[in-house]
Amino acid sequence: MAERPLYQRIAEELRLKIETGELSPGSLVPPESQLTVDYKASRNTIREAVRWLKDLGLVDTQPGRGTTVISKPVPFEITLTPDSETGFGGGEGAAYIAEVQAQNRVARAGSPKVEIHKAKGRIAEELGLAVDAEVISRHQQRYIDDTPWSLQTSYYPVDFVARGATRLLSADDIEEGTVRYIEGALGIKQASYTDRITVRAPDVNEVAFFDLPANGSVPVFQTYRTARDTEARPFRLTVSVFAADRNEFLLNVDLTDMP
Repeated sequence: MAERPLYQRIAEELRLKIETGELSPGSLVPPESQLTVDYKASRNTIREAVRWLKDLGLVDTQPGRGTTVISKPVPFEITLTPDSETGFGGGEGAAYIAEVQAQNRVARAGSPKVEIHKAKGRIAEELGLAVDAEVISRHQQRYIDDTPWSLQTSYYPVDFVARGATRLLSADDIEEGTVRYIEGALGIKQASYTDRITVRAPDVNEVAFFDLPANGSVPVFQTYRTARDTEARPFRLTVSVFAADRNEFLLNVDLTDMP
């Protein structure tokens, strides 16, 4: 195997110092003149190494100040398995609020953006709808401690409104949660859900919202949660986007009842 270029080896060593705290958030990376001596490398090689760290979103360089280690968000732990009391998990509903509060943090969400449009591709497939059937989408930007944390869009068949769930069209929060509201309005009870998790580069809107490196070096997790009723019929699809630099996923498995 060919040896990696020197700038990558230097960048890896500096990255390890950042991750272990030897170079703490807000501290200055040693100047080029010192790094050239420490690593017996040219200035161009050092600049390539620093550029690599910048692409990873680990440092920022400002004229006259030097290169500073960026303060990273404290990761939020999202439990994908259902909460025993609410039945919810994975960063939604009452379980999401409870998890944020349990970690002594503050959750906030923007006003919902509500739209009606045609179901395409995965949306139609997950909800068991014909292609181009109409769906309602409710989209929110969510924050923890005023830091942009996730983007969440839930989709519902549009005929839920005609059947009595008219508040789905309101651009206001449904305080009790849409799952409980739909159960009360339509008698549809959530009995199960399936999560599918993908990883991809962020799009331009996600780069702007999460303030991520524009080159896609920090990916996003995208979860597809399909909720089903007591007859195993899908009635809601929630698509959530989480920046990988500030989220961790937990799965709790209880083996006590297994043979």
